[in-house]
Amino acid sequence: MRGLKKAAPAVIGVSVLALTLGACGGDSGSGDGGDSARYVTVNGSEPQNPLIPAATNETGGGNVIDNMFTGLVTYNQETAAPENAVATSIESTDQQVWDITIRDDWTFQDGTPVTASSFVDAWNWAAYGPNAALNSYFFEPIEGFADVQGEFDDEGNPVGKPKAKEMSGLEVISDTEFKVTLSRPNSQFPVMVGYSGFAPMPTSFFDDPEAFGENPVGNGPFQFESQDPKVSIKLKAWPDYPGDTKPSIPGVEFKIYQDLDAAWADLQAGNLDVLDTIPDSGLAGGQYKSVLGDRVVEQAAGIIQTISFPIYDKKFDNPELRKAISMAIDRQQIIDNVFNGTREPSTGWVSPVVNGYKAGVCGEYCNFDPTKAKEMFDQAGGFDGKLTLAYNADGGHKGWVDATCVSISNALGVECNGKPTPDFATFRTEVVNKEMTGMFRTGWQMDYPSIENFLTPLYKTGASANDGDWSNADFDRLVEEAAALPGQDGIAKFQEAEGVLAQDMPVIPMWYGSVVAGYSDTVSNVQFTPFSRVNLLTIQNA
Repeated sequence: MRGLKKAAPAVIGVSVLALTLGACGGDSGSGDGGDSARYVTVNGSEPQNPLIPAATNETGGGNVIDNMFTGLVTYNQETAAPENAVATSIESTDQQVWDITIRDDWTFQDGTPVTASSFVDAWNWAAYGPNAALNSYFFEPIEGFADVQGEFDDEGNPVGKPKAKEMSGLEVISDTEFKVTLSRPNSQFPVMVGYSGFAPMPTSFFDDPEAFGENPVGNGPFQFESQDPKVSIKLKAWPDYPGDTKPSIPGVEFKIYQDLDAAWADLQAGNLDVLDTIPDSGLAGGQYKSVLGDRVVEQAAGIIQTISFPIYDKKFDNPELRKAISMAIDRQQIIDNVFNGTREPSTGWVSPVVNGYKAGVCGEYCNFDPTKAKEMFDQAGGFDGKLTLAYNADGGHKGWVDATCVSISNALGVECNGKPTPDFATFRTEVVNKEMTGMFRTGWQMDYPSIENFLTPLYKTGASANDGDWSNADFDRLVEEAAALPGQDGIAKFQEAEGVLAQDMPVIPMWYGSVVAGYSDTVSNVQFTPFSRVNLLTIQNA
C-alpha cells in the first residue's frame, strides 16, 4: 500500500497504485485553537483487524497504518516511482541477494531506534505461520519462508510447529545493515518493500502484540491517539518525524461511516473535510461538480473492481460458467448509469497505470454479448438455484451490484440478487474464512507499483488475497519465472500469466477505478496519491 533507491540496477521501471470505505463520528477536532489547530476529518471504514501492519491487508486499517509507519522506501506522489525513505541503499548484483543499508537517525515514536533488527524481526514475525498474519505471503520470496510457515489443514489452521522461527534468508550485519537472500531471483523485491506489510516494528510490539494493536507505535508522520470502534480513529502529527516532508496539520480523524451517502451528506453540511469516494447519489447527473465546483479531485489510480467466485464451491468450478456470467454483464451501461461515466470497463486484470498493462487480455469474455453468454451458460449446464452477489453495505456498492444482477438475470434467465453484509470488516472476515456461498465483490488497490502486484498476491496458489482459492500450475510457474527476469523480459512473462486468467476466469474484471473525491472549503492543497489515498503530508487547514 504504498522510497526506494534508484541505486539497485535490477529495479524495473514502473508507474502505479487497493480497498473500501465506511459512519457516524464525533467532533472533528482535538485541538482547541484556531483553524491551524483543527484536526482534518477524512472518511474511513472500520478496520478488520488490530492496527498491526503485518495483519492488515484492507483499506479500513491500511489507510491508518500507511500514515503511522514509514518503510524502507516510499512512492513518489506524482509518478509512484520508489524512493528511499528509511533505506539509504538497496542493492543487488544478481537480484537474489540484496544488501540493505538504513539511516542511523530514525527512531520510533517512543524514542527507541529503528535498526536493521527492527525490520528483520518484524519480517520474521509476519512470516511465522502460527502468528497467522494476513500479509505473511508477501515474505514468500525470502529463503526459509516455508520453514517458518509450517503445515496447515484444509481449513487453513496451523498443524504442529514450523521447523524454524526465523527465515534463513535474513541476516543482520549491523544496526544499519542487513542482508536478504531470496529463494530465487526477484526483480520486483526492491519495489515491494515499500508496502506497509514490510514496516519495521519496535521491541514493544514483540513483548505484547495484542496490547500493541490497541495502542500502536510507529515510525511514520502521524502517531496513534485514540480509537472509538465504529466511530472514529484519531492520529496526531509526530513532531519529530525524520522524513523529508512533515505534516502541516496537527492531526487527522478518520470518521467511520456505515455508508457513503452519509459521508456525502456530511461533506455538504461541513461536517467532513475530505471524502475520498463520491457515492452514486453524488455522481448522478454530475451533482458533485455543481455542489463542489473546483473542490473535486479526479485522477487515475491503480484500482480494479472485480467479482470473485468461491472456487472452493463445486457449483462454481466450471470456467465456462464463469465466462458466461462475465459476458452477461453490460459494464459500460452500468458505468454510465451508476457512475456517471467515471470508470473505464476492464479488458484484463492489470491496471492501466502500471508498466506492463496490456489492453484486451480478457478478449471476448469481457465484452457484453447476451446471446453468446446464454449459449455458453446453457452449454455449461446452467446454474441450479439463484445467483447471489455479496458485498459490504458500507462501501457504496449497492447501486452497481443491483445493476449487475439485473444484467445477468436478463441475459441468462436466472435470478440474481445482491447480498449485503453490514460492514467491511465483517464482510472481509467471511471472505478470508472462505465462507462465501455465491459470487462476491472484490477489488484491488495496488500495494506497490508493479504489474506483479496485480497478479501474484491475488491469483497464485495460496496467496494472501486469493479470495476464491483458485489454483493453476501454469499461472504459478509463469509468475515465478517472470519475477526472476529483469525489465521488459519480466513484464512479458507476467503478461503471459495474465493470459491464463482469461482462459480460466477465476475472477471477473469489471472496471478500472479512479479517484473521484471531494473536499470542503475548510481545507486546501488537497492531493491524492497514485494509491487513491488523500495525501496527509500536503493537506492544510484553510
